[in-house]
Amino acid sequence: MNIARYVSSRNLLAIGIAICLMHPGRLADGQDDLAIVHRVPKQPLLAATARLAEAMEFAGSPLDEATRAAILLARELDTPADVSRAIQSTLDPLCLASVHINAESRVKVAEGPVKKQLMQQGWRAFLVKVHNEAGITAELVADSPNAAPVYQQGRGARQQPRTDEDLVDPSETEDRWLDLSMLNRAPMKKQLSGLNLEYRIVMLGSRDAGKREANIAFNVGQGTQDIGFRNSVPILFDCQRAVDVQLGISDVDGKPTTASLLITDDRGRVYPNPAKRLAPDFFFHHQVYRADGESVLLPPGEYNVSVTRGPEYVPIRRRLQIPETAQHRESFQLKRWIHLAKRRWYSGDHHVHAAGCAHYDSPTEGVGPEDMMRHLLGEDVNVGCVLSWGPCWYTQKEFFNGQTSALSTEDNLMRYDVEVSGFPSSHAGHLCLLNLSEDDYPGTKVLEDWPSWTLPVLKWGKQQGGVVGYSHSGWGLALPDKMPDGSRKFVGRPWGGAAGDWRGRAADTLPDYEMPPFDGIGANEYIVTVTEDVCDFISAVDTPAIWELNIWYHTLNCGMTARISGETDFPCIYGDRVGLGRIYVQLDEDHPLNYENWIAGLKDGRSYCGDGLSHIIDFAVDGLGVGQKRSATDSPSRLDLAQPETVNVTFDVAALLKESPTDETERIRKLRLDEKPYWHLERCRIGDSRRVPVEVIVNGRVAATREIVADGSLTSHSIPVPIDASSWIALRILPSVHTNPVFVHVAGEPIRASKKSAQWCIDAVETCWNSKRGQIRESERAEAKAAYDRAAERYRTILTESKQ
Repeated sequence: MNIARYVSSRNLLAIGIAICLMHPGRLADGQDDLAIVHRVPKQPLLAATARLAEAMEFAGSPLDEATRAAILLARELDTPADVSRAIQSTLDPLCLASVHINAESRVKVAEGPVKKQLMQQGWRAFLVKVHNEAGITAELVADSPNAAPVYQQGRGARQQPRTDEDLVDPSETEDRWLDLSMLNRAPMKKQLSGLNLEYRIVMLGSRDAGKREANIAFNVGQGTQDIGFRNSVPILFDCQRAVDVQLGISDVDGKPTTASLLITDDRGRVYPNPAKRLAPDFFFHHQVYRADGESVLLPPGEYNVSVTRGPEYVPIRRRLQIPETAQHRESFQLKRWIHLAKRRWYSGDHHVHAAGCAHYDSPTEGVGPEDMMRHLLGEDVNVGCVLSWGPCWYTQKEFFNGQTSALSTEDNLMRYDVEVSGFPSSHAGHLCLLNLSEDDYPGTKVLEDWPSWTLPVLKWGKQQGGVVGYSHSGWGLALPDKMPDGSRKFVGRPWGGAAGDWRGRAADTLPDYEMPPFDGIGANEYIVTVTEDVCDFISAVDTPAIWELNIWYHTLNCGMTARISGETDFPCIYGDRVGLGRIYVQLDEDHPLNYENWIAGLKDGRSYCGDGLSHIIDFAVDGLGVGQKRSATDSPSRLDLAQPETVNVTFDVAALLKESPTDETERIRKLRLDEKPYWHLERCRIGDSRRVPVEVIVNGRVAATREIVADGSLTSHSIPVPIDASSWIALRILPSVHTNPVFVHVAGEPIRASKKSAQWCIDAVETCWNSKRGQIRESERAEAKAAYDRAAERYRTILTESKQ
């Protein structure tokens, strides 16, 4: 930074006279002395001071003109002693504390003379004077009990973390109002220089307004604190109240609503400070959710804000000017690019959690229903299924009542149900149990009593009217990479991705006849339970698309009819927001939006799933809509033909891409298919155009393709498709959106689309058994083996009935 350009000649003269008149041991009137450090080399001190001035500007607390002028004048002094005294006389008044490191590396701290003023929800940079008598080059660390975390996560299973562990108590959070850190990024250095004098920068932020005391300590490593607690000092701060920014948030129709707000300053800092957030704001988010009429606290200044409400909306980006006043108002009218509910397609996320993974376990064991409802509203998820599971199970299950939550609104519903995860059967695949009336498996008192494989749990769920299926289906169903020599090799990473020097390409073909290891927590035992007609769906969108869809395609080719649904597994696989992975369910005009109607649509497959960036609606084959019935006695999605013929596939489709690729969209496109985000419309972009392919899938193969412009417009399509034998038909923009299938039966014959798929399923049953049997209790193993044998026998029968 060129200090001279800030300084007028008049100020140079005034500051020069002031420094010359200063008493060697004195600072400005009314301030306490900080000890003058002697024998400081001139050149490194001036270089460090220049970097300090630059860093203070970066931190948002630039040195004032008089201080910059004094530093500039000090550079012109001749002797190291004069330079040292001038720099100290200039910077000492700005110090929050002085740190003395004696010859034995013991640290002693004294309070500095600077005015101790903070801003609620804001940041302030202070100087720390360091007298490094030991000449050490360790990192200077700042600490305070008042900056301790306001939340904590437990370890291990986390079933009862506040009972089993010593975590932060709710009564402790009030005193943990401070956030502090040393500014160690360039141009500053992380370690001390070793000079006997230097100045460091400490950043302080306040959650609260008013008078607050903090005990601030410094150290340079374990055992360096001075005796008698002299490495810490209590400091009283005056925390100025932030501006209460009142928010007006209205939907496209002018009605008040809830939205997501991402607020940052020009230095990239996020507001409110995530480190001090407790529910309803989540510390692992950048955004917060506010309803019309609510507010957010911001210090005076300039901010960038992005306001939106899920993938059907176009983000509003605005520059905010927050004045120095008690209150200020900002209003936002949201914008949509599509409104699926107007076409009676209602979004849902059937897999979100209020505890575990990224959530804290203390001061409360997870968050409450009011908090989850706020987030569902802010992302415009029409139906959200909050699933209690292993972590904080005994607390969170108290919110289950077998009904739609009373917090639900006309357009946004919430219900508590169960994910069987952290239970004995988890190794065979986690389960989403929806629409339950009872959440305790018969005869159990604790989680460890539940069955150790999934078939009994699925049966129990369905017997009580539940809609049940597998979570995050792709885990354990990884496929080997395609190598340059044509061979197939597993990367060996169960969650996807590969090392930088790996030469393979992620699997990208469906169906794929290579055998997964069946060694994970996805839809592994599905290969067995789908043959028992106890699995309603498998989940997609939150694991690699090819891994998820491959097992589904193979079983569809064998005549199975389990559906697919979209989920986020929030905040585990994706903590960005609820509804990142979605299912859209169609309801008839005479069926209002309620949980019973919506979950019936999920079960019947009257739906599609995806990332919310593309939509295929009103899919029909010869007029039979997906999930619909020809008559009351027919199965959903079943179309019967007397003989082979050409059917008419109709649908409406819309998608929205940025007009041209950007660095971020290109980054997504270049990722492997097994790297996040697993489902994303940008992966579908054709070249540098704004076009994407819509594919008609028959028995897992592409039967027809139409390119559309992904500009947000909704277009209608009709495609003739020849059907020679019983088949399933679906639509997709891969990997962004996938419909459920329509099952076309010719002359009453079952779907037997592929001998290769049938053989794959036979082999998959054996692979799954070899992987899972050791984790099934011995007392249950015979029953499980019988079920596996039944599945293998059914696939063998299907093999004999299938066409090549």
